[in-house]
Parts: sequence; structure tokens; C-alpha cells
Amino acid sequence: MEYISNFFVNLGNSWTSLLSSFLPPWAVILINFIIVALLLVLMPVIATMTLTIMERKIIARIQNRIGPNRVGPWGIFQAIPDAIKLLTKEDIVPVNADKPLFNLAPLLIFLGAALLWAVIPFGRGVIGQDLNVGVLYLVAVGSISTIAIVMAGWSSNNKFALIGAFRIVAQLLSYEIPMVLAMASVVALVGTMKMGEIVELQSIPFLLILPVAFITYILAAAAETGRAPFDLVEADSEIVAGYFIEYSGLKFGWFYIAEYGNLLAVSAIAATLFLGGWRGPFADQAPVLGPLYFGIKTILIVFLLMWIRGTWPRFRIDQMLALAWKVLVPLGLFNLLWVATMIKLPLPVWLQWAFILAGNVLALLVTLTLMGQAAKRYAARRGMVGTRA
Repeated sequence: MEYISNFFVNLGNSWTSLLSSFLPPWAVILINFIIVALLLVLMPVIATMTLTIMERKIIARIQNRIGPNRVGPWGIFQAIPDAIKLLTKEDIVPVNADKPLFNLAPLLIFLGAALLWAVIPFGRGVIGQDLNVGVLYLVAVGSISTIAIVMAGWSSNNKFALIGAFRIVAQLLSYEIPMVLAMASVVALVGTMKMGEIVELQSIPFLLILPVAFITYILAAAAETGRAPFDLVEADSEIVAGYFIEYSGLKFGWFYIAEYGNLLAVSAIAATLFLGGWRGPFADQAPVLGPLYFGIKTILIVFLLMWIRGTWPRFRIDQMLALAWKVLVPLGLFNLLWVATMIKLPLPVWLQWAFILAGNVLALLVTLTLMGQAAKRYAARRGMVGTRA
């Protein structure tokens, strides 16, 4: 029974013992590192191949269209010819570009998307490395994309690419703060940054205790991945595509892969922090169910983000920044302070959680009320201006 309850851990130990029986220790470590590295590299690629079809089908359904339906049954193999077409396009480098930085930026942004998976637990014992600072690691690795975006815009020697890079960096930096505050609320509640322990301590999903943190994280994640209604990198009214306008072929493909890799990664993080990760009915008795539960929860978050993209209109940049600094940041700060205060009270855990939930609901209602009043005032001002004109 002990072997079954820690199935994946024991399976990994058995694999290491098998290699150790005929290989020196350094070779065993090297082989395991290579396997983990390949999995990290393949994860964003597989995510792009599958999620592009999923998104095109979902948005087509929202817009009463059919979507891809030519390649394979129900069009599920459409990503294959799309990938071939992308790989066969000519690789063009601007004459006056900073070539080393220009070539490094796509690889760097892809690396950031791949490294996120190193600390995400797919099941009990199924994790690259359960770091003591796992949540901090996610925040640090997430900033790699900001550096890569600035490199791409600057090295292209194109003013439109540079302006697009500055605009998306302003967006990323703005929404990084509410995202960190939402993750910090979970850390304060459980008292650890280890992603594996956060899952183990979720006797009930933290979504039911910290709905404000979950909503804040989802909105910030949509902005961090540059998706509608926050996709100001490539607006419908513009010809250029932002910071990667000068990229083509495989280099453009790396940016595309990083986008969908980040989409799947932020969804997996949300499933880990707020939905109990791999935990579910009979997951302790049958650990094989853990990755299945984790995958279902992650896909549900992906579907939610795609649903938002297909239904919400795009924000203006002033509206987007106002939402971050005037709504999400104060809401996240209040939620973090409320959680930190409640867990210090000498009360039973269930009562602490009840007070935290009550504070979340109250904060959410107050925020929605204030936003509604602000929207009415804004609409009234616009009506008055139109009347005077």
C-alpha cells in the first residue's frame, strides 16, 4: 500500500536504481537531467500544437462558425500543416539589426516559457524540483519574457517594434504586481512556497476561500500572456504586430510557441494554487488519477481564458492600466493584509478560513459597486460632452 500511495516517487527511484546497476553515478544524473530538459522543452511545443486547434474551435463556436475542418477528422490535425508552413518560410534579418540580440530574443522568451514547468507538480512526486521558494521561482522566471521582449524590440532597429516593446512591457510590469499579490495570499494562507506542499495542504480548493485572489490572478494572467481583452501588442486597427514585427519563419514561431506555452503554464499554476492541483476523489488510493485531475483542471482554466478572449471587447491602454493600478492592486493588497491578519488570530482553522472568505466576498462586492458607479459617471460625462457639442 505504501508503494501505491507514492507510486510515482517509487517509480522514479526504481528507474534510477536500474540505471545505477550498469552506469556510473554521473551518467545517471546526466540522463535524468536530459530527460527532464526534453520534457520542459517539449511542453510548450505540444501546448501550441493542441491549444491552437482548441482555441480556434472554441472561438468559432462562440462566433457561430465551424472552425478548422479540413485536415484530419474534425480538423484536429490542422496544426501540422500550419507548423510546416511556418518552418518553410524565409528567415529574414533586417540589415541594421543587432544580430546577436535579434537572434537571442526568441530563444530567451521560449526558455522562460519552458522553465516555468520545473516546479509545477503534475501528481504526487511528479515534479521537476519542489523548491523551497517555488512560488518565488515562478515570479522570477516569468520576468525573463520581459527582458526578451525589450531585446526583440530594440534589436530590430524598427521604431514600431520598439514602441510595441515599450507598450507591452508597461502592461507586463503593471499586471505583474496584482499577480504576485494573488500568489502571496496563497503563500500567506499555507505558510510555504513549495508548490507540492501547497497542493497537499488544500483540503478544500483555495478558490472557495480566496475568490478575490483567484479572480485577480486570472485577469493578471490574461494580461501577462498578452491575450484579449489585453492584447494591445497586436490591435485590429494596426498594421504592425508589435515587438516581433521584423521576425519571420522559425524565429516568429518561437514567439508563438512561447505565447501558448505561457497560456498553459499560467493555467497550470492557477490549478495548483486555487483548484487543488492533482488532488481529487481517490487520488490518494490511485495516484495515477492525480495527473488526470491536474490536466482536467488546467484545461478548464485554459477554456476560461479562451472564453474571455472570445467574448470581451479589447480595452484601451488607459483602461487596461487603470484596471491594474486602481482596481486589482488595491484589491490584492487588501486581500493579502486580510489573510495575514486572520491567520494570526487565535481561532480554529475553519473559522479563520470562514472569516477570510467573508472578507473576500465583502471586498469583491464593494469593488464591483465602486466600479459600477465609476462607469455611470464616465457614461454621464460622455453624454454631457456630446450634448454641448
